[in-house]
Amino acid sequence: MTYIAKPRLHHPTLPKNALGYTRRDYEGKISTLCAGCGHDSISAAIIQACWELDLEPHRLAKLSGIGCSSKTPDYFLGNSHGFNSVHGRMPSVLTGANLANRELIYLGVSGDGDSASIGLGQFAHAMRRGVNMTYVVENNGVYGLTKGQFSATADAGSKSKRGAVNSDAPIDLVSLALQLGATFVARGFSGDKEQLVPLLKAALRHRGAALIDIISPCVAFNNHAGSTKSYDYVREHNEAVNRLDFMPRRAPITADYAPGEIIEVTQHDGSILRLRKLDEGYDPGDRLAAMNHVQSHQARGEIVTGLLFIDPAAGDLHAHLNTVDLPFNRLGESELCPGSSVLERINASLR
Repeated sequence: MTYIAKPRLHHPTLPKNALGYTRRDYEGKISTLCAGCGHDSISAAIIQACWELDLEPHRLAKLSGIGCSSKTPDYFLGNSHGFNSVHGRMPSVLTGANLANRELIYLGVSGDGDSASIGLGQFAHAMRRGVNMTYVVENNGVYGLTKGQFSATADAGSKSKRGAVNSDAPIDLVSLALQLGATFVARGFSGDKEQLVPLLKAALRHRGAALIDIISPCVAFNNHAGSTKSYDYVREHNEAVNRLDFMPRRAPITADYAPGEIIEVTQHDGSILRLRKLDEGYDPGDRLAAMNHVQSHQARGEIVTGLLFIDPAAGDLHAHLNTVDLPFNRLGESELCPGSSVLERINASLR
């Protein structure tokens, strides 16, 4: 339970990253979620990704809304900045924080109810504005905190734990993000850490709006026969469009993968996302093809995971607004209030 302090003992043989931190240094409080919840696996993947990237915990800001998913930032990166907002409003709170201090790394954690229902408008504008953030959706298709009602991402025809059939069409956040202009779009599965950790590492290094929609089974209300968000269903219907490895600049991470085509995507900070293609015809740089690929497989009842789209030349909200390099929260009165003469010149230029 969160009121029980997690032991701080670290075994001296635990491996350390370049900063001298162990994985334990990236943990948070003890989880209160159900045993076996996919959300805890996502928290573990975030811990692993941040540890491998050598991120200083105090440089990361984690924000969330309301729901089981939005509780999870309490379970990782206990030494980072954190803000738990209200239902569906995480994107606007994060946008404000990002505008005030562009030097932090922003991680938004939300759920299918939080982002696809009450927060759908907020999700849409964060994507289209290119807010520099990693937007993680922990997607289980139900409202777990209110006893398992269908959420907006539940597939039509799927069954609830009590046998009710969902008759509504689902909202696919991946397809929406592609349409709205997100420059990094991926889907993962909480039960596939090998794929999820590189996706998180790449998203955290991406400049712009990066969405990772993660299917995360709810063991209490949505892990039964008839559910399309259960562990068994996702494993049986998953198609991985690529095998992933992420290699920061000058610090390559090697992996033993089967032979295949390799694509290297250079990020703005010089880091490299290396993709080993399983499907020779799939191109993660083609937005329209990504949309068609997701929709065609969805029509066959298949869940496409992996890096679906990336724009290596993407900008972010600060670039779009042409803001100054110095964070707003460090500007003084003279910069923020330069005087009436400056305002008159600005107004004259707009006439």
